[in-house]
Amino acid sequence: MSPFAVLLGVLLFSFSVTSVAIVPFINLLYSLKFQRLEQETRDVFGKLTPVFNLFHKQKAGVPVGGGLLIISAVSVLFAVLLPVLEFFNINITSNYENITAEVNILFFTFMSFGILGLYDDIKKFFKLEASGFFGLRMKHKLIFQIILAVIISCMMYFSLGISFVYVPFFGTFDIGMFFIPFATFIIVAFANAINITDGLDGLAAGSLMISLFGLWFLSASILDVPLSLFLALWIGALISFLYFNIFPARLFMGDVGSLAFGATLAVVGLLLGKVFALLIIGFIFVLEIASSFGQLMSKRFFGKRILPAAPFHLTLQRYGWEEPKIVQRAWLIQILLTLFGLWLTEL
Repeated sequence: MSPFAVLLGVLLFSFSVTSVAIVPFINLLYSLKFQRLEQETRDVFGKLTPVFNLFHKQKAGVPVGGGLLIISAVSVLFAVLLPVLEFFNINITSNYENITAEVNILFFTFMSFGILGLYDDIKKFFKLEASGFFGLRMKHKLIFQIILAVIISCMMYFSLGISFVYVPFFGTFDIGMFFIPFATFIIVAFANAINITDGLDGLAAGSLMISLFGLWFLSASILDVPLSLFLALWIGALISFLYFNIFPARLFMGDVGSLAFGATLAVVGLLLGKVFALLIIGFIFVLEIASSFGQLMSKRFFGKRILPAAPFHLTLQRYGWEEPKIVQRAWLIQILLTLFGLWLTEL
């Protein structure tokens, strides 16, 4: 059996396992009241976001936490299947000599950012701040994200010896220890980018799925089995989740998913040495966070907006675009950008 056939089988297996578990999981979330009963949000300055609340008030009551199921399913299956492949004498090749370190980096990123997001979800839904319990405000969450990202970046630099970046048309550059702050910025930026993008049904999950297919192709092309296996499991579970996340959504991924998925997407790009290609493959996420950051800075320093609403998908809603129309066109753009990003990596 070819390695590609094995990976396709793993993807389908992950999809099947997640599909069996997802309906009971949704029922569990309902029973735990893990849902935002009032669809009301605030920006980082604590002010209400009336445009978001206007267009999304009908989503109140939908359970949140689908990311937890994906993280659990992928982590357990990854921990089980990697030794199984070794047992059946399937050659576990990698882009790095220290395969254990590569696996640990994937696990740590996926789970640590997931735990941080899960706590933030719990704080929101059960209003722990109101009860006097310490809650993660924006600055607290950002500090924790930076700490985790620094740890991950140090693991990549010291355990795997990664200190290079590939720039299309110019080649590969060794940036030495500057890789640590560079990787930290990329990880934190993508963690928040997917968190911001996760505002329309299927927008973040669908765009992420397309990006992961592109990165899966790259990892398989260099015969990095641990990374290819992880991505196959992730894509399979994400497809199952997306079935319930498309409009009208019956399940949201929550911060537990968006933070973990964004950080891990960045780490995959860094492990592949294709971080600049990742900026194109993940351009939808880059656009969303850039629009939000630009809006916040403009309001903070100039007292006026540069867009009718932020992130960018809210501007499109403000102009009258229906939610499915925005999402479907974003997917089409994401497909083209992923193909373009893959093309750049071959130059």
